[in-house]
Amino acid sequence: MNESLLNALAGTAFTFCCTAIGAAVVFLFRGEIKPKFQQIFLGFAAGVMIAAAVWSLLIPSIEMAKAQGQVGWIPAAGGFLLGGLFLFSLDMLLPHLHPGSSSPEGPHSSMNRSAMLIIAVTLHNIPEGMAVGLTFGMAATGDGGTASIAAAFALALGIGLQNIPEGAAVSLPLKKEGLSNRKSFMYGALSGLVEPISGVLGVLLIGSVTAFMPWLLAFAAGAMIYVVVEELIPESHLGEHSNAGTLGVMFGFLLMMVLDVALG
Repeated sequence: MNESLLNALAGTAFTFCCTAIGAAVVFLFRGEIKPKFQQIFLGFAAGVMIAAAVWSLLIPSIEMAKAQGQVGWIPAAGGFLLGGLFLFSLDMLLPHLHPGSSSPEGPHSSMNRSAMLIIAVTLHNIPEGMAVGLTFGMAATGDGGTASIAAAFALALGIGLQNIPEGAAVSLPLKKEGLSNRKSFMYGALSGLVEPISGVLGVLLIGSVTAFMPWLLAFAAGAMIYVVVEELIPESHLGEHSNAGTLGVMFGFLLMMVLDVALG
């Protein structure tokens, strides 16, 4: 258990550092990222998360359920639905503002726009951290083979790569809202801090409820797909031409699929 915790911490610390690297671009850019690049980055993040949800979470969920003598699709479908409903509930309960949007979502709040921007990105970092933590926990509860550990690191790498543009997508709008470069970077980086927290919680849950592991994997997948459909794909297709966003989705999906299959 200690080893899986350390591995999960290492994996989610890497994804957090990638968010911080992305947030640091606020020191390099005077204005906003060009819309086409923004579309590519968001599409890439969406593609990575879709592939991760399928190969790193849903397929292992089905296989593990079958190995435990369960009907494979029931935990996968049930957990997937619960994960989506969980993110939907957070969307309804917490005021937040998506980057590039002019009006906030959720209940009315007196919070400023900067705080709601941070909340929006922090929300969809929860399933990412949980997914990385759960895959490391799954490796520890399985046969402990190199392949499963490699798959966990592949997922951490994929999530980390897509966190770089996500970090920039937070810090640059915060700068536009009037915050200093230092504060924009700090808040952008801190938006990724929820990933190590949710990753460790995922590993701790596995230690006490191993039988529910297929449900937890599918739960993370459902939460990730909710984020993709609700936020990333629509935002990657804003504007007159959406080809850049579409190509970003395809490349992100391809990269994550190759990483998972080749290393897992």
